[in-house]
Amino acid sequence: MSGHNKWSKIKNKKAVTDAQKSKIFSKLVKLIQNEAKKCGGDTSSPGLRVAIEKARKENMPSDNIDRAIKKASESSSTMIDVIFECYGPAGVGIVVKALTDNNNRTNAEIKHILSKNGGSLGAQGSVMWNFSKNEDGDLIPNTTMDIDDETGEKLGNLIEALEEHDDVQEVITNAN
Repeated sequence: MSGHNKWSKIKNKKAVTDAQKSKIFSKLVKLIQNEAKKCGGDTSSPGLRVAIEKARKENMPSDNIDRAIKKASESSSTMIDVIFECYGPAGVGIVVKALTDNNNRTNAEIKHILSKNGGSLGAQGSVMWNFSKNEDGDLIPNTTMDIDDETGEKLGNLIEALEEHDDVQEVITNAN
């Protein structure tokens, strides 16, 4: 009866939760490195403080945060903020914010995810007109779109696939 003891159950559950944490931590490290590069590693800058607070909310160890800041100040590679404007199932507007070191690679991967899940990449300005920034700087839709359950399920699968991508930081839609 191999694999049926208590330790193997705990080990398998731990592996799943560790994989989820790892994915979140890698996105946060990219965000911290980008902000640290912008401000030269000054931890009192507002952008870096916000990134560090996000990491602390996710219980990221201080060692990892410090290592990310140090690596960003020593490294010569640059991270680029990219916004993709997309259309999902039934014409739902989707804005994808990403942080990447290679725009062409990320663009191709986002297009592939969209095409597999019934979406398409739009031109610049094709979706952003329907969104505005609130006082916190977050994008909110000006008008929303009602969708049925089947379309909602397809949209949920698309958003989940986009959020699993390492470079994607945030996905915003105008669907109810």
